[in-house]
Amino acid sequence: MTEPRFDVLAIGNAIVDVISTCDDAFLAENALEKGAMTLVDTEQAEALYAKMGPGREISGGSASNTCASLAALGSRCAFIGQVANDQLGSVFAHDIRAAGIHYATVAREGEPPSARCLILVTPDGQRTMNTFLGASQYLSATSIDPALVADAKVLYLEGYLWDPDEPRTAMQGAIECCREAGREVAFTLSDSFLLHRHGDDFRALIEGGQIDILFANEDEALALTGAEDVEGAIEWLAPKLPVLVVTRSEKGAIAVRGDERVEVEAQPVEKVIDTTGAGDSFAAGFLHGHVQGKPLKECLTLGAIAAAEVISHYGARPEANLSDLVREKMG
Repeated sequence: MTEPRFDVLAIGNAIVDVISTCDDAFLAENALEKGAMTLVDTEQAEALYAKMGPGREISGGSASNTCASLAALGSRCAFIGQVANDQLGSVFAHDIRAAGIHYATVAREGEPPSARCLILVTPDGQRTMNTFLGASQYLSATSIDPALVADAKVLYLEGYLWDPDEPRTAMQGAIECCREAGREVAFTLSDSFLLHRHGDDFRALIEGGQIDILFANEDEALALTGAEDVEGAIEWLAPKLPVLVVTRSEKGAIAVRGDERVEVEAQPVEKVIDTTGAGDSFAAGFLHGHVQGKPLKECLTLGAIAAAEVISHYGARPEANLSDLVREKMG
């Protein structure tokens, strides 16, 4: 098999994050569920934006955040995600290309505008996300280039993008292309709310052997399996997957591959500032090790290092030099 040009090709929402701080009272006043991700329409997005304090605009989206951390670690990445031909779309395209990530999705003309996520961060570092999907939910199957899919070691799919019909079809096509090319499929469950809407789909993908690497946090694993605790969820999932990764916030992470099970503790952080993108960065660190054939525990450690960096500041993308940080932590 020809050596692929990219380590990871990711497909996900192309979003610009607007991040602002608030207190718990603000969340209560606006009926916002702390720590959750809620989809909002244009009217709701405009109303909430008007109430928010000063914000920072940073290109985001779960899978594109993973690409940004992967690129910072030295992996070769490509990204597929839909923006509109507008100002935020141009910002997103510039930012992702400036990070050294291949991005060739053609901007969409007309309405709706590019996606944005209004993120409210409370003093404890918890982020409450209100997402207007905009143009990102119109990613079409024609945006999936089979040659590009075949040119990456791993296809990484963002669960959030499974919700709208059009990109779900595109992702299903990408999985088929990946399987035909003999590459690996990695999938992140993204958020527990998706399991109530698409749990049957995700379980069918797992049971059908369509996923090689599954990323889930503890809540997502429980929602997907119906288990009462994380061990029960792992017992259900692990035999069905070549690689299972379960993140547990401050309790660290667990990975299972066949008969091998390893655990790592969370990396110490002086102060948690903003948990936005922690799971995205963890996936990046793990995949960076995986595509290099690193041992499972080393992959988990790389994930923990990347996640610790991103929660130490505002924003979902690394600010420190991740490669230097890995050398410092791992030697």
